[in-house]
Amino acid sequence: MNRQSWLLLFPYLLLAPHLARGSDSAPAPEPSFFLDKERGWFWREVEPEPKKSEKVKPVEEAKAQSPPITQSEPAKPELPPLSAEWFRKNLERYRDKAIDDPTSENVAAYYYLQRVMMDKAQRFTDVARHVVMSDPLLDENTRRPIATFAVNEANHLAGLASEQALTTIAQKAGILFFFRSDCRYCHIQAPLLALLEKRFGFKVYAVSLDGRPMPGDLYTDFHTDQGQAQLLGVVSTPALFLMKPPSDLVPLSQGVLSLDDLSGRIILAAKESGWIDDAVFEASRGQRLMPAILPPPFAITAEVMSNPVEMIDALQRQAGVLASEPLQIPVLRSP
Repeated sequence: MNRQSWLLLFPYLLLAPHLARGSDSAPAPEPSFFLDKERGWFWREVEPEPKKSEKVKPVEEAKAQSPPITQSEPAKPELPPLSAEWFRKNLERYRDKAIDDPTSENVAAYYYLQRVMMDKAQRFTDVARHVVMSDPLLDENTRRPIATFAVNEANHLAGLASEQALTTIAQKAGILFFFRSDCRYCHIQAPLLALLEKRFGFKVYAVSLDGRPMPGDLYTDFHTDQGQAQLLGVVSTPALFLMKPPSDLVPLSQGVLSLDDLSGRIILAAKESGWIDDAVFEASRGQRLMPAILPPPFAITAEVMSNPVEMIDALQRQAGVLASEPLQIPVLRSP
């Protein structure tokens, strides 16, 4: 380069830094690698995220996000001192206090409260006994006697009623008996069935699942299963069903039963099927037939349940019994 060219470039070199600082739009050039070589070839620069401008939330949105102002719940009324609910919630607290700090006052306070609770329980027991013995619907002694000598008589009468009920059922129904020749439980069940057959007149229809007879001389005149067991859901032997021609069939058991259990199940199955009435069924259990207090759903309103006298009257009406006079409940006072 000649001297004239240097003279032309010299003013530009002097003005170039000032022109670069005065320009706002032109970005600053990246430094040369040779001037910033410590970063290396693969240096990755994280650019700062642009600042988000904070917008003012509208008044409606601020109100929606603000927690609702809740009114304080009304204070629960205090429990009446020494009431049953008060004892349930407070007696243990007095006991724990007496255990943790067993001063004479704390221990005596706990035992006095316990005495009050026991006296209240005794007063309730006295009134309960009077109420029960005054109302035959509540007195269990009316349904079945409680005294030992009367219980023995009730059991004797129950045995006679059971025999009569079984004799009546045997005239209407028979017993379907599924067995296997190799089933040891079937071998010990068969004599009990033979006893029912002999004593009460039941007809026992024996069906062999494996097509072979049972050892011994019982039920040699058997039938071979032709799919009836699967149809009835037999999964274990001995399987017993109470059947009444032409189409009534009631399961009794799929397992061995004692004579008493088998007799009881036969009577219960007959009662549920309507083959005997409720009086015969209750007599077989040594009980008198008493009206059941079983009101249907929604038969008694909540308003009636809030009044003890109206509730008792409604329940008695459901049982078909009306008291001649309103029930008088004595009030016993502690001395």
